[in-house]
Amino acid sequence: MKRLGKVLHLSNSKKLILKTKVKVRTGTKVLVSNGKLVGHVFDIFGPIKDPYVSIDPSVKDPDQYIGRVLYSQI
Repeated sequence: MKRLGKVLHLSNSKKLILKTKVKVRTGTKVLVSNGKLVGHVFDIFGPIKDPYVSIDPSVKDPDQYIGRVLYSQI
């Protein structure tokens, strides 16, 4: 697992938004530290050196992940 970053907020379209320095592709699985699946990378946007990542959550209550560090499955 590779550290993606800390979740900043939940967008109006119910996507988790975080800032990262890691190169990641859309469709990549996103997990918490214990390996539980949170969702998949939906979109990457913003500046190339410090992009933001939009995650399509597969969990029932995505609000609980705001402020938590998420990881990508390599």
